[in-house]
Amino acid sequence: MAGRWLDVGEAAQELGISTDAVRKRISRGSLRSDRENGHVRVWLDVGETEAGREAQVDGEALVEVLQDHITDLRVQLEAEREARRRADTIIAQLTQANAALAAKVPELEAAESREETAEGAVEETERAEPHSNAGEAQEGAQRPWWRRMFGS
Repeated sequence: MAGRWLDVGEAAQELGISTDAVRKRISRGSLRSDRENGHVRVWLDVGETEAGREAQVDGEALVEVLQDHITDLRVQLEAEREARRRADTIIAQLTQANAALAAKVPELEAAESREETAEGAVEETERAEPHSNAGEAQEGAQRPWWRRMFGS
């Protein structure tokens, strides 16, 4: 098997454990070691290191999890795009309705001012000339119902 010699601190980093844990593994015999010039060296196979174990064990599972996550994100993105399209459609419809309403407002104001002008002219005529009962019947037909009911 492929491997390399490391000192205790480097081995601890590679294995993702403390230096005391490396020393205990050496004393139990689960890690091969050698003493060189007063320094302990540890033999680590590629499969024993944390990176090596991840590459062997979790590589395929990790790819599968990431692919599932990407699929979920794509579905979510498409749902958000559809919601955005619906919102844009609603905004366009409201904008058109608002424009149509804005075009109607001057027409309504003009009709209202014509109505007020006509009412003012009728009131002036009433004040200036005495009127008969026939004129009242005709005037009642021209006035709005609420004015006929409540007066004014």
